[in-house]
Amino acid sequence: MPHTQASFAPTRASSISVVQVGLVAFALYHFAIAALMVFAPHTFFTDVGPFGAQNDHYLRDTATFNAAFGVALAIAYRRVQWRTPILCCVAVQFALHSVNHLVDIGAAHPHWLGPADFISLSLATAVLVWLARESTRPLEAQR
Repeated sequence: MPHTQASFAPTRASSISVVQVGLVAFALYHFAIAALMVFAPHTFFTDVGPFGAQNDHYLRDTATFNAAFGVALAIAYRRVQWRTPILCCVAVQFALHSVNHLVDIGAAHPHWLGPADFISLSLATAVLVWLARESTRPLEAQR
């Protein structure tokens, strides 16, 4: 499919939609998590994901998934046709991640982190679903 100049043009010259803000916010989140996993795995393990035993290889593996989502979300900022599929994919990942945290809700240390992680992941899932739904509206109607 040939690329046209319009496919890389910002969607609005005068304002940025909430979908674009969401794409940037979630891209930055994914890049930050990936960087923390790669460059400070012990900090990530102790402060963000204190479940089970630390395994730096698996942390780096997971970082690659987060980095890939970050790249896809960043591309979707400019490529309108990518927005809905990428947001849906990331929403599914967050939903599955939420379920995983629900299963292990009592396994975090400190214990309050288990419920906090589950709640924050569930809220992020809801935001991603809303952004995906919003991205299906005509560009002029998007908030």
